[in-house]
Amino acid sequence: MTISVRLSEKETELIKAYAEINHISLSDLIRNAVIEKIEDEYDLECYEKAIKEYEQNPNTYTLEEVKEELGL
Repeated sequence: MTISVRLSEKETELIKAYAEINHISLSDLIRNAVIEKIEDEYDLECYEKAIKEYEQNPNTYTLEEVKEELGL
C-alpha cells in the first residue's frame, strides 16, 4: 500500500536527515513513528482506564498474595 503525505521542503529535509543519521529508510522511519504514536495513545487510554478502576476499588495485592491466591 502506498500513502502520500505533503510536507514542506524543510520538513522533508529534516526527516531525510534524521533517517540518514539513524541509518533507517524513510519508509521504516515513518512506519515506526506512526505505529509508536498509535501505541502511545493506546497505552495512555489503558492507563486512564486502570486509574479509574483503581479509584473505584483501591485494593492492591503483593506479589506473594497473588502467588498464594493462584496456588503458585
